[in-house]
Amino acid sequence: MDLQTAPAVIEALRRRAEGDLGYPTWLDSPQTGPLADAFAERMAARYAWQPDPSFVRSYNDINQALQVLLQVWTRPGQAVALHTPAYHPFLTTLSTMQRPLVPIQLEPDGDTWRFEVPDLSGCRVLLLVNPHNPTGRVFTRDELTELAEHAERHDLLVISDEIHADLTYEPNQHIPFATILPHRTVTLTSATKAFNLGGIRCSVAHIGHPGVREVLDAQPPFVYGSANLFGVEATVAAWREGDAWLADTVALLDRNRHTLAERLPKSFGYRVPQATYLAWLHTGEPDMAELLERDAKVLLNDGAGFGPGGAEYVRLNFATTEPVLAEILDRIASVIR
Repeated sequence: MDLQTAPAVIEALRRRAEGDLGYPTWLDSPQTGPLADAFAERMAARYAWQPDPSFVRSYNDINQALQVLLQVWTRPGQAVALHTPAYHPFLTTLSTMQRPLVPIQLEPDGDTWRFEVPDLSGCRVLLLVNPHNPTGRVFTRDELTELAEHAERHDLLVISDEIHADLTYEPNQHIPFATILPHRTVTLTSATKAFNLGGIRCSVAHIGHPGVREVLDAQPPFVYGSANLFGVEATVAAWREGDAWLADTVALLDRNRHTLAERLPKSFGYRVPQATYLAWLHTGEPDMAELLERDAKVLLNDGAGFGPGGAEYVRLNFATTEPVLAEILDRIASVIR
């Protein structure tokens, strides 16, 4: 986000930098440390979910956590189901690791998106991104229940990326998938999206699946790295002390998503996202991102990189101040007549 970091996070990092930079007391057992506790407290307070802190493992980021899980639980050639269009680093991971993609295609449906679940009989994993990136869709309880039924039927591990949960706009409600199918679910999350901490490199995996916990715990303790001292400090401060800042930020993003609806060119198809700070825009042109970067000096993501269904779309990040967003829209309008 093009926004300042929460003051509580800055202060926590300052205190740590001016204090003890030695080995943290939780290094040998991070699942019982402050990160696991803060995660469990937050899930209980915000989402009425009571996760077991002892099931928590920490990673640098969501992508690393996903790659570790695929490495220990799947083999090359085993398929992964994923809603498409999809967060492009996940597609790169699947391709590089030779885990074939089975797309669950999101289709426009009025002012939102719908999907039908294909045959998942050849899959080993359901990779769920909820809230969804890039469409901003928040899946309903009925939709999540349907996915849970498929996971049970086909004996799937569900890896649920819920990193955008704190950026859900009312009246939509984020429902942790682990509250529906706890014994099959690994929940991935982080404070990095909602609190603008991408460089902090700290994420959480709650390993609800007992088989996955067993396999992970059999690995050498530091083969996949460990939580960074500053990452833990920043994350705990964000989750425990940053909600006032977050409320102001979500209010700004809420205004911005509606400003886009009012000011985007009429030729762009735009469905107001239910969560995230990302707008998924149908332009009807495969090279629109290149055109806008060249002629308007506005950098958007080319939808082609998001897999099936993305070819005529661009993704716009609207997490910025209102004056900057106004300039972005003025520049786009100057090129799209």
